[in-house]
Amino acid sequence: MNRSRHLTAAVLVLSLLPQAAFASDAQCSLRLDEGWARLPPMEMPVLGGFGILVNPCGTDASVTGASSPDFEEVQVHETRHEDGMMRMRQVESLAVPATGSATLEPGGLHLMLMRPVRALESGDEVKVVFTLADGGTVPATLEVR
Repeated sequence: MNRSRHLTAAVLVLSLLPQAAFASDAQCSLRLDEGWARLPPMEMPVLGGFGILVNPCGTDASVTGASSPDFEEVQVHETRHEDGMMRMRQVESLAVPATGSATLEPGGLHLMLMRPVRALESGDEVKVVFTLADGGTVPATLEVR
């Protein structure tokens, strides 16, 4: 009799595993780790935003934009070395692979935080919301340095 109960319990647990995996994916969310924004050396209407976009989910994610209540405009940019010059351009879509990451860093992919709506100092925090291709959003915080 005791063996029958263990077998029934094992069958029940195994039958719930696919549902548990689905629930885990449904709750999965992109996040920004180590977020920070760099103050320019002199007063300028733009700051750079950096960090690591982490995708712990089993499906790829695509960032299609960003916004912030602390800035009039936020864009995802890429710096590239072309024809002997460093050039910056806006990126329409930033892929973050399943169970992977995308690094926003000086000299590479980064956020352009344009026209702050308030004076910012080192140690302040600014809020950013990433927009995803699937319509979802990802809130993040950047520490001003």
